[in-house]
Amino acid sequence: MVKLESLKKSNQFKKALKGKRIHTDYFSIFASKNFLTPKHKTGLLISFVMKKKIGNAVKRNRIRRKLKAIVQKLLKKKGAINKDYTYIVFGKSNAYTLKQDMLLPIMKKSFSRIKN
Repeated sequence: MVKLESLKKSNQFKKALKGKRIHTDYFSIFASKNFLTPKHKTGLLISFVMKKKIGNAVKRNRIRRKLKAIVQKLLKKKGAINKDYTYIVFGKSNAYTLKQDMLLPIMKKSFSRIKN
């Protein structure tokens, strides 16, 4: 199983935000080539970020958990997510109402656009 590792320092976030960008109605993905090495050999550097304007903590955490579960499903599919990149996923409030099954193909398409 692939271990999801989060970015910790502000300079790591700044470097990752300078890379490729994909925007949808439900989330935004920022990706840049790995400038850090994950602690685990099978690790993926990815952070899930929510703005405080979206709602209360319950709503923000639910969106974060939903996006995280989708990424873990995509990691089980071979080649869906490129592990040579560091990712930041910004959740949006529209993702709260949409079902996880509907978000999965949108996120898969977004990660494939980053690869190309």
